[in-house]
Amino acid sequence: MLQSGCSAVLQAGSREDFRGEVVRFSQQLGFSFVSAMSVLDVTVGRSEFVRVDNAPAGFSEVMNNVPAMRLDPVMQHCRRHTWPIVWNQDTYTREGLGELWEEQARFGYRTGIAMALHLPEGRHFALGVERDQALPANDGEVTRLVADLQLFAMYAQAAAQRLLSPAEGDRPSLTPRELEALHWTRAGKTAWEVGAILGISERTAVLHVNNAMRKLGCTSKHQAVLQALRLGLIR
Repeated sequence: MLQSGCSAVLQAGSREDFRGEVVRFSQQLGFSFVSAMSVLDVTVGRSEFVRVDNAPAGFSEVMNNVPAMRLDPVMQHCRRHTWPIVWNQDTYTREGLGELWEEQARFGYRTGIAMALHLPEGRHFALGVERDQALPANDGEVTRLVADLQLFAMYAQAAAQRLLSPAEGDRPSLTPRELEALHWTRAGKTAWEVGAILGISERTAVLHVNNAMRKLGCTSKHQAVLQALRLGLIR
């Protein structure tokens, strides 16, 4: 089951295919619900999220409650750490957030496992599985569930980088020179150094970067680099 699930999610050809494979794997693992989220840090204090899940009707209001999510101990763990968290009601009551757990429990989110992968260039991937019934009392069984989810997450994040992004038609058209200028800017080169590498003047290098910023809707060259990475325009 594990190997076939990993292979299937890696080969997903669309966002809907990806969602289907993530849901299928989580249910085979014994969990009713799953959420997978791709995050990109665009600027300091601003991130963009793309999420797929199989949440029941009405639960989106809970998920979209930003102030509550900032307090959620599971979300906070995933923001700061790379190791998984196995959570239940105690996780919330210890933080004085029993009411938040009760709100989620109404929809069947009573316990689960969550984890996040923090990748280069401000990219993150979070994966969580949830269910209404308690996890196995046997620690060995729980450890196996955690290990299976960790391995699956490695494959799922590779597919998410490819699929959980704007549609191809949303991508701006940058010239080869603009892309080269962004590439070398990402490498930490100054405008003078970019010009020297590309055989153009410093002023022309600045012009290429500024044009790229405008097309990408960004206000700084660093933000433009991140946006170009997110769209797969540079690597």
